[in-house]
Amino acid sequence: MPMPVRAAVLRQRGGPYAIEQVELVDPGPGQLLIKLAACGICFTDVGVQRYEQGTPLPQVLGHEGAGTVLAVGAGVRHVAVGDRVVLSYASCGACANCGHDHPQYCSNFMALNYAGVLPDGRVPMRQNGQPVYGGFFGQSSFADHAIAYARNTVKLADDVPFALAAPFGCGLQTGAGTAYNTLNVQAEHSFAVMGAGSVGLAAMLAAVDRGCHSIIAIDRVAERLELARQLGATHTILADGRDVMAALRAIVAIGIDRIVDTTGASPVIRAGLEALASRGELAMLAVTAPGTEITFNPNTLLGGRSLKGAVEGDADPQSFIPWLIDRHRAGRFNHAPLVREYPLEAINEAVADMASGKAVKPVLVMR
Repeated sequence: MPMPVRAAVLRQRGGPYAIEQVELVDPGPGQLLIKLAACGICFTDVGVQRYEQGTPLPQVLGHEGAGTVLAVGAGVRHVAVGDRVVLSYASCGACANCGHDHPQYCSNFMALNYAGVLPDGRVPMRQNGQPVYGGFFGQSSFADHAIAYARNTVKLADDVPFALAAPFGCGLQTGAGTAYNTLNVQAEHSFAVMGAGSVGLAAMLAAVDRGCHSIIAIDRVAERLELARQLGATHTILADGRDVMAALRAIVAIGIDRIVDTTGASPVIRAGLEALASRGELAMLAVTAPGTEITFNPNTLLGGRSLKGAVEGDADPQSFIPWLIDRHRAGRFNHAPLVREYPLEAINEAVADMASGKAVKPVLVMR
């Protein structure tokens, strides 16, 4: 039977969330019912809140959930009722990319993560008989309960608090995975991150872990740069209208070996490309507004430089999230200073604080 749950519902593009009671369907085959304890807020949520991306409204967003398994559908074997779990993105497990261990490029990614309905066609939630869409990234975790899938549910050890575990589901996985996996940063590399939000700082923490000799953080918010220094940045650049390319070259004259961009801003990405060393690589991660274009001189690439895109840090959550949590346990990936907790009812305040730079990684906690 459908169960009543409390959720932050987005009813209008660009509008605020409203805390409402909705009815959540039972889990079907391959699905789980999760009692949520925490959910991080990611800029992907903000992008869908602000811009049309094909997600129907009204909808419950949220895709960095963590909590406890309450019920499992047929075919779910790797977790059981009572297990603590982290939720990540959904993938089908049947397409060629999933079969070659690249579920982040699943052929059915958009249908499973953005369509607003479950794979069997059910609308996950209703209110007064009217549909409330969900299943966002296989979860919709801006709520106290969610339906998830076996493939995007990762078992969590007892010693990791839910509020610290939740951001591993997307933001930390994306930033850290891009540095570890996509760019394969190493001690001999210089590294820069353009945009020192939670994704950028996660990438930077990976560069610190790998021992990069020069680690540069660039942002418009001075407080974020101070945090970056505390976390291991060797240099910071306040993006206050200065020439970013020249500032980077002033630190490493021959150019930067590896750069992660989280801004999605065309001038910033161009400056990063021009600041790359020969055979350097830049990975861009931001979800940009519709119509955004990037222009650059193609001769920039002739020095063996590369511009890459990456989804979810080129990471399979079933293996990468436990590995990254082990790095955290060992003191090699200390993301705790990024996290600021808010009650679910304060979601609009949390989103505003993230936009202003007051909070780096807001995490909603369900009490």
